[in-house]
Amino acid sequence: MAFQDKELLRLTTAGSVDDGKSTLIGRLLHDAHQVYDDQLAAIQTTSQRKGLAETDLALLLDGLSSEREQGITIDVAYRYFSTPKRRIVIADVPGHEQYTRNMVTGASTANLAVNLVNATKGLLIQAKRHLFISSLLEIPHVLVAVNKMDLVGYRQTAFEKIKMEVSDFASRLHIRDLQFIPISALKGDMIVERGTRMDWYDGYTFMRYLENLHISSDRNLVDFRFPIQMVIRPNADFRGYAGRIEGGVIKKGDDVAILPSRKKTKIKSIVTYDGELSYAFEPQSVVIQLEDDVDAGRGDMIIRQKNLPEVASEVEAMICRLSEDPLRENKIYIIKQTTHLTRAFVSTLRHKINMDDLHRQTADQLALNEIGRVSVKAHEPLKFDPYAKNRNTGSFILIDELTCDTVGAGIILDRSSKMDFLEDG
Repeated sequence: MAFQDKELLRLTTAGSVDDGKSTLIGRLLHDAHQVYDDQLAAIQTTSQRKGLAETDLALLLDGLSSEREQGITIDVAYRYFSTPKRRIVIADVPGHEQYTRNMVTGASTANLAVNLVNATKGLLIQAKRHLFISSLLEIPHVLVAVNKMDLVGYRQTAFEKIKMEVSDFASRLHIRDLQFIPISALKGDMIVERGTRMDWYDGYTFMRYLENLHISSDRNLVDFRFPIQMVIRPNADFRGYAGRIEGGVIKKGDDVAILPSRKKTKIKSIVTYDGELSYAFEPQSVVIQLEDDVDAGRGDMIIRQKNLPEVASEVEAMICRLSEDPLRENKIYIIKQTTHLTRAFVSTLRHKINMDDLHRQTADQLALNEIGRVSVKAHEPLKFDPYAKNRNTGSFILIDELTCDTVGAGIILDRSSKMDFLEDG
């Protein structure tokens, strides 16, 4: 199978400090023969200099000098590799609460969240936060990797206890697919090879799970959404609209409409660098030519005539604050939702999430790394689907007008959603 034809799996890893996230990914890359000889030699030398008995495979991920010195992950580290079955992009995100924003941004496009739980410690508060964020971001698949099984004698009872604890907590969340694998990232058990010390476990190894996870049905291929990025006009005979399909499938001849004008027309052609297509689907980037000469531009959206997104100037959302300057009600920002830019403000800050116990808490502002539920009013109507229905059209960022910094990342909720809290408190 050609490299470009392999299915792409995006995964993110999360876990408390010292749960072994970076070691897990380092072990995966090493045992799958995805590490160059000079890379391996460099981390072997570093490990020896630090007086370690074994090569510290976490050094393959912790690239910043401050990460290596402290033995923790600070920034989001991306690694890419390929197996015979698929291409894989790994986002190794920080585990500490002060880097919540890094986890939110690193996990926002993931098909799979790998949440590590230390077999010697069980389900800690930080792991609960990570499960909550995985639920909040509607990540389709969540794998709980119970690590450091070597430190509990590879006992099945230790694994089953944590599995029961996590399952009970996750029952109050919105996780569609939850799976468990016992592993030892340090020793390599159940990573690429099964090892011989957990014969009681008959499920997939970590690598086999990654290769066989079914993700093709995760995308929304029903609701066609094409936010226009730019107008292509190479000559007087061609006028096309460039962008990425953010949902659904489209074919030549299909009846479509333009939002917000609601002008009706048909698809004349679908063009790519390699030539014309008879049909296209998410997440392809294409140029669409329409039968009629319509007034449309960047920020408008091409949709099917009988399959409309929601259109509203006010939305309910969950926001993670990405800036040290607190988010407050009524301050004007630029909101970017798909390709649409307009001014907006938070009209109501309903509450924030206490990240220690995951309860709702009254607040008059959101500080850096805090997550809260808000009502956002935009100067122009937004064309969107609830995030649970379409992650592409249901997300947005807030931009500071003066500095142009991205200060908030939001997901649009169904107005009846209760996903922002777990239990009464």
